[in-house]
Parts: sequence; structure tokens; C-alpha cells
Amino acid sequence: MIERHLTPTPGPAMHLAAQMSGHIPELETERLNLRAPRLDDYSGFAEIVCTERGIYVDGPMSQEDAWYDFCSMASCWMLHGHGGWSVESKSDGTLKGFVILGLEPGDHDVELGFLFLAHAEGKGFAYEAAKAVRAWAFETLKLPQLHSYIDERNVRSIALAKRLGAVDKTPLDWAGSGARLFLHTNTEANT
Repeated sequence: MIERHLTPTPGPAMHLAAQMSGHIPELETERLNLRAPRLDDYSGFAEIVCTERGIYVDGPMSQEDAWYDFCSMASCWMLHGHGGWSVESKSDGTLKGFVILGLEPGDHDVELGFLFLAHAEGKGFAYEAAKAVRAWAFETLKLPQLHSYIDERNVRSIALAKRLGAVDKTPLDWAGSGARLFLHTNTEANT
């Protein structure tokens, strides 16, 4: 059975959705295209957050909670002027993961987040995509800084944040919270 919320609404609504998606900036790196999320990307998102891989993002989530999280990532564009990108390979179009400039309740600043599928890990895709999104946030949106909130058990994401040059700024009063805060600073913001 095909779930109705995972299929496009035919007719004018489908064309309107395509028009709106067309306003989300597309970014390109050497090996990747970053584009607006599409309905068919949800299965990849759920593969991350609805399984044991989701433990680092308050999961594993139910399919329903994952759907709302996915919709939040996509709709953030209309509310804040930034949101989530789906990351796909230029060579074969396969979905690799997601990079997000988001704001959730409790965030102190715009968050640079990254979620990648198991088959894409260890190949530099997350670094390449996150670096491109961070550059866009600094150059286009002129944001002075970004935060990456990372589960302290997520050694891969912590290593990625450090590779990107982010600095661990976890406040002392977060002890025992399970989260770490990494600060990405726009060195050009004050010049």
C-alpha cells in the first residue's frame, strides 16, 4: 500500500510544489549536487532516523515523527530563508544524505547539521557537502556563526565538525546532557 502523504498531489499542486522547490538554492561541489528535498528522499531520511543510526538524533524515531522532522527540514526555507538540502552524487544521482541549516526549539543559533546514509560514510561526502553549505551560509546569508549540536557518542560527526574547523564550545552547565556544541565562525563577518 502506498501511503498518500508520500505521493505528489497531482495537477496544479504538483506544479506549485515544483515551483516552490525551484527557489531553494542548488549547490554544487566536485562530486555532489545539493538540492531541495523531494518526497522520494523521505525513505533515505527514514533509513537514518528510524533505525539504530538515529540514536544520535533522539531516535530511533517512529515513521510519523520522522515524517514531521523531514517536513520541518523542508519547510524551514519558508520560515527562515534556510533549511535542508538533499545531497546526491553527480555521477549516478544516488542520495547520500542531508545537510541542514536549521533552527529548532532550544537552539541558540542557526545549526549546521548533517545526516548521511551508511553507504556514504567514510568517503568525504559529508565533509564536502557541509563545507559547501557553511560557505553558502557565511557568504550569502552573512551569518556570523553556526552551531553544530552533536551527541557526545557520535564520534564520526564530532570528527567531521573538527575537520571543518569548528571549535568545541560546550558550556559547562551542559555536563551530563549528552550533547556537545561546536562553533563555526565566519572570519569574514566583521571585516
